[in-house]
Amino acid sequence: MTDSASPPPAPETGVRTGRQGRALLRHGSTLSLLTLISRVLGLVREMAKASLLGTSALSDAFSVAFMLPNLFRRLFAEGSIAVAFIPTFKEYLLEAGKNGAGIAGNETQGAGDYSIREFLSCIFSFLTFLVSLAVMAGILLIPLVIPIFGLEEVDETILLARIMFPFLGFISLAALFQGILNSLKVFTPSALAPIVLNLVTILAAYGLSPFTKNPARAMALGIFAGGFLEAAIQLPFVLKAGQRFFFVGLKRAFTNAGTRKVLKLIGPTIVGMAAYQLNDLVSTALAGNAGEGVVSSLQYSLRLQELILGVFAVSIGTVLLPDLAEYAKTAQWGIYNERLTAAMNIIALITIPITFYALTQGENLVRLLFQSRSFDEVSVALTLEALRFHMPGLFFIALNRILAPAFYAQSDSRSPTLAGIISFAVNIPLAAALVRPMRGAGIALALSLASAVNTALLLGFLRKNPHIEVGRALRSALAYAAKLTLLSALAALPLLALKGRLAALFAGRGRLASQGLPLAISALLYAAAGLGLLWLTRDKQLRALIKMAGIDKK
Repeated sequence: MTDSASPPPAPETGVRTGRQGRALLRHGSTLSLLTLISRVLGLVREMAKASLLGTSALSDAFSVAFMLPNLFRRLFAEGSIAVAFIPTFKEYLLEAGKNGAGIAGNETQGAGDYSIREFLSCIFSFLTFLVSLAVMAGILLIPLVIPIFGLEEVDETILLARIMFPFLGFISLAALFQGILNSLKVFTPSALAPIVLNLVTILAAYGLSPFTKNPARAMALGIFAGGFLEAAIQLPFVLKAGQRFFFVGLKRAFTNAGTRKVLKLIGPTIVGMAAYQLNDLVSTALAGNAGEGVVSSLQYSLRLQELILGVFAVSIGTVLLPDLAEYAKTAQWGIYNERLTAAMNIIALITIPITFYALTQGENLVRLLFQSRSFDEVSVALTLEALRFHMPGLFFIALNRILAPAFYAQSDSRSPTLAGIISFAVNIPLAAALVRPMRGAGIALALSLASAVNTALLLGFLRKNPHIEVGRALRSALAYAAKLTLLSALAALPLLALKGRLAALFAGRGRLASQGLPLAISALLYAAAGLGLLWLTRDKQLRALIKMAGIDKK
């Protein structure tokens, strides 16, 4: 970071905001590239699943079985690390820096180094014990949970869930290692880890299928092995960064001041996690009872949405959190505000145009990526219905990924938890009301509407901090979002006009040509039209991207 102090409230705010945007883009570029590779491989993983399982009952069984350990992932892994560990660990690092102690790789151990090592040891020991209990409980209690989903393959779902439940333990440790590295502003190893997970799962899907009863079991074994490797690949980098830890007794771990602070911050999220789990369970149960293939079609649609979220929103949020935590702890609220505003504008620039493109080209996307052996016309129709109602919520979901770290950086886990609980309370009755007339599309629409509610609540709660200029950030984001909505709609008009002609031109030439070539041509036309409109309107974010790429030397 080049900025070391909060800038004065001078008329250079726009310039500084642009500089903060460029800094955020620069720091997130490598992470976004690696995350893009990971998400593309995640999409390939779903393509393998679509090819081997389609939207069959066995596909639904795998989707539900994998969902169960992922429900707890939010509490033990990403959620806890973002909410509590990174802000607390950042305090230890800042304190060590003030005392002149080496933070990483220092041969001489000072008091600051010892307190950091003690904190990491206590957190590592406590987390290992907790997730081990959760994994054992999950394996034992799975048979009591599976019947509520109304699936045909009940016994197979139980077996698959038991194979994959240890994934929760591995991914929790991986998240801890990621939190350590991200706090030290080391992002590459953590971005590489999911790539390994997806590669191993894809290889297992095809390589082990001939030796297992069905392809779902082969994929489950791949998830198990990939989760282990996701943790293992990051550990050497943690050690290389000079961070050491060891097992300690539970009493010592629990009584550590840092551990207790982390638990205090996580406390409110336990209630939120219960609502989150209930929401996911009810939504999946509604989908499972809506007919065969609905659960899987929602998963395929969400995978397309998560490709964008993972590459951009999650990457920006990952880079943003350690910086915001540092600015909040050191009361550099000027930079904090600029960083947050820049992130919100970047998210709008990315998600709104992509939403319009996906809405106009959704059928081609679904057919190109998924249609194969077991993925038939019914599967295409089910997935496309869900995608059309998932995509309008993309902007709000992405904003939530940016706004939540703004609270975590202040050690405030209560506000985003409360917002989450209220939005989940909105989602459940909406999904229940819409699933009967709309099936999977109704559940997708309910999620999009609830995400918009969550965004509004987060912005409202953020206003409680007098140091955060929510009004300015919101005005900037809304004005920019409105502009991008108009420009994206204009850029999409040629695609709608040419869609039928492109389809007829390449029809009957195989899936790759008949679906891929119209998509490629339409993407080029859309990008050219969109960039042209942004250039004509002298868009500041576009100019920042051009300068960062070195195209404009001025």
